Amino acid sequence: MKSINKIFSIFGIALALGMSSCVDDLNREPIDPNQITPENAQGYINQIMAKCYSGMAVSGQTGPDGSSDISGLDGGTSQYTRALFMLQEFTTDESKWIWPDAGVIDLVTNTWGNGNENIFGAYSRLYTHIAICNDFLRLVNGGMDIPADIQATVDQYKLEARALRAMSYYWVLDLFGNGGFVDETTEIGVKPVQYTRRQLYDLLVSELEDLVKAFPKDGQVIYGRVGIDGVEALLARVYLNAEVYTDGAVSAWQECSQHCENIIARHKDGWNGTGLVPAYMYLFCGDNDEYMPGGGGTNEILWGIPYDSQYIQAYGGSMFLCAAGISNLTMALNNATMTASDYGMSAQWGCMHATSQFADKFEDNPSDQRWMMWCKDQQGFNKENTNFSTFTDGYGVVKFTNLLKGNVTQPGDWKADNKWVAANTTYNWSPDNGGIYSNPADSIDARADNYPDTDLPLIRLAEVYLMYTEAYIMGGAGDQTKALTYVNYVRRRAGVADWNLTHITGADKADNILDERCRELYWELTRRSDLVRHGKYAAGGDEYMWSWKGNEVNGRSINATMNLFPIPANVIAAQPEFNQNPGY
Repeated sequence: MKSINKIFSIFGIALALGMSSCVDDLNREPIDPNQITPENAQGYINQIMAKCYSGMAVSGQTGPDGSSDISGLDGGTSQYTRALFMLQEFTTDESKWIWPDAGVIDLVTNTWGNGNENIFGAYSRLYTHIAICNDFLRLVNGGMDIPADIQATVDQYKLEARALRAMSYYWVLDLFGNGGFVDETTEIGVKPVQYTRRQLYDLLVSELEDLVKAFPKDGQVIYGRVGIDGVEALLARVYLNAEVYTDGAVSAWQECSQHCENIIARHKDGWNGTGLVPAYMYLFCGDNDEYMPGGGGTNEILWGIPYDSQYIQAYGGSMFLCAAGISNLTMALNNATMTASDYGMSAQWGCMHATSQFADKFEDNPSDQRWMMWCKDQQGFNKENTNFSTFTDGYGVVKFTNLLKGNVTQPGDWKADNKWVAANTTYNWSPDNGGIYSNPADSIDARADNYPDTDLPLIRLAEVYLMYTEAYIMGGAGDQTKALTYVNYVRRRAGVADWNLTHITGADKADNILDERCRELYWELTRRSDLVRHGKYAAGGDEYMWSWKGNEVNGRSINATMNLFPIPANVIAAQPEFNQNPGY
């Protein structure tokens, strides 16, 4: 299990830094350097750096029921990755949230406007995180005297704070296009200047390229922190979307391909020397910390957020992804049951399921391990989504659990009778009871926690392989043989047949890679961006329909302006000189 003491002061530590914020407060009052002495400098700096990390993990400083860094917004829905999930996944075919929560239903049905409180929450969360990182950088770049014996540590912290800030600016670029810009050199009290999407793209590329050069290349990362692989993978993702971010002015397929190759070259361990984890489900269970940077095992998770059932709790993060897709149910069909404890959880929300179009992505390969834990027809779930508010009207998506992986080591150990088999020991596992646990003698109920230990992947090596293949398919970058080899690593690990050359060169090549990304990366904050990049999200391209798109059961076309979210009305009101995105 996790070495929590490796994480800065357990991430959720309460800091006396006055962190409550609203969106137009992008510049905070500077931290008083008189509080810091040579004797307490290391501990004080550690704590402030911890807040840069914890701003992505938790909502505030006093637990999931406590304070939020964003005043006036619910601490659960405004948590960093949950706020992003609502924009990146609720608005696509990969997820339908069935509760009629204010503002959320507008995202799920693609009917939002510039006053949507959840869009405002995501915007606020991103800029609050940017402000926290700026605070840290102001402090250590002249705001205090750094003792010589900790200068090297502080220099590394600077790189990490810049990387964390870059991740938030990436989401501003991707979701909102234009955005206010503030960094540590901006004077306190000066309002942010709005940058165009192209300006933000250029700035982010420059910053990430500089960080890739500056980050240590030895691969030594402390658990819970970000290293060179995560930073370079984020840069590759920015390049992957260059044409979208620059309105077609820049194509960066070759740059994307090269940075993917750099990362791949550093990952030759793991399953068959690919750097991947042996089984897909291992990446999303209660002991997946082994695969995090600094986790001590195969580092497929290049950048992730740690969670712990006792010390790092949130109503977003992996808790949200574990609980929303499960419920305690007995279905009329086959008297099938779904029980939260079968997934290592006591919490069960039963409020999020798949569209039929998402399920169809797997139909040609029903044995694909990436959807093996879903609840489907045989468990009493209906694939179609004709009854919007019924949890079982749509397959039950189970990807994130709080279970333990046991000692299964080969993906080929999956058997037709729905059991994992390894070392002459049977480990119960099926869509009926969901069990992958470390010892058959253990009580699975004893494993059930209200909050999971499951860490949250932000970028994985499997995505890097798929980015390389897409850069070849869409831009002719890289090497054809490698492009085919790399996508087949991902497919082979999932237990499905290899692609042949036609899959990456034929008429359907773009749809092929888009669908493969969906199967591999679903619920990992990529889907809306992928659909936009391929011209399938909204009108103006080869638009793709899914259940309840545009608030119609079979889907309807949505305006191309919805490829971007609006700058929230609150922000425009505070700074009327900001330009609103077209159509809002």
